[in-house]
Amino acid sequence: MSAASLALLSPGCKREGAGVSASARTSPDPGGEPSEKRYPLTGEIVSANKERQTLLVHHDEVKGLMPAMTMEFSVSPGDLENAREGQRIRAELVESPGGEFTLEKIWPVDPVQDSTIRAAGSALRQDTNIRGRRAYREVGENMPDFALYDQTGKVVSPARFRGKQIMLNFIFTRCPIATMCPLATAKMVATQRKAKEAGVADIEFISITLDPEYDTPGVLNTFAKTRAIDTTNFSLLTGPESAIKDLLTQFGVIAEFEGGVLKHTLSTLLIDKQGRIVWRTDGSQWSPEEFVAKMKR
Repeated sequence: MSAASLALLSPGCKREGAGVSASARTSPDPGGEPSEKRYPLTGEIVSANKERQTLLVHHDEVKGLMPAMTMEFSVSPGDLENAREGQRIRAELVESPGGEFTLEKIWPVDPVQDSTIRAAGSALRQDTNIRGRRAYREVGENMPDFALYDQTGKVVSPARFRGKQIMLNFIFTRCPIATMCPLATAKMVATQRKAKEAGVADIEFISITLDPEYDTPGVLNTFAKTRAIDTTNFSLLTGPESAIKDLLTQFGVIAEFEGGVLKHTLSTLLIDKQGRIVWRTDGSQWSPEEFVAKMKR
């Protein structure tokens, strides 16, 4: 890792609840009293109600709370849009002090997709170990292979973008520092718009989360909509933390949690139609025009 990259390490982006396990737990309010209880939940979506912004779910037994049954849960707009009847999910059931139930951290459960994600993660882990100190991929090398979920819950790999250029960075949705992830996203969106105006038709944009524990497909979907991101050629990706860490290593991005604070660098890369890294810039002092000019070469 270059000294320049190390110098760009953010002073800290706070991640609430870092390191908390998925077992039943409570979250304290400012006065120190438990404000909510959380339980792991698995089940099958029966239906989605857009008017009520709820999912009807036939869930398995929630140990310590309730037996298997069919219940209605409030969900985020992104999770509601991603919902498919008959889809198996795993999530966190959040019980508020008032007795209301909400589902958060919703992930799709599908044997085929799960197998694809596991196999790709295992291969990526092996590749990172084999490369060792040379894990960081320089300009001129091919991008690593991987499989992650996009903002709709579909599995995505680089093969999906074969024959197209890729502009790629790493962000996370709760980053509060204006000059870090929010600025990086704004510049990616501006580059997407300017590339379209310039007639660049063979380009895809990818943002991979630094915080997969929180940034589920539904969270990324909501994030995209609240920022008016055109997802026709812009994918926001998430997946197993181990795979994210290996990608950070191979793309040369530093991300370190200190308690609930995430300190990280920023890197933005351009990858050609053959999957080769052709340009990268560290930090946020780059312009959309720079990237568009390189896309047109």
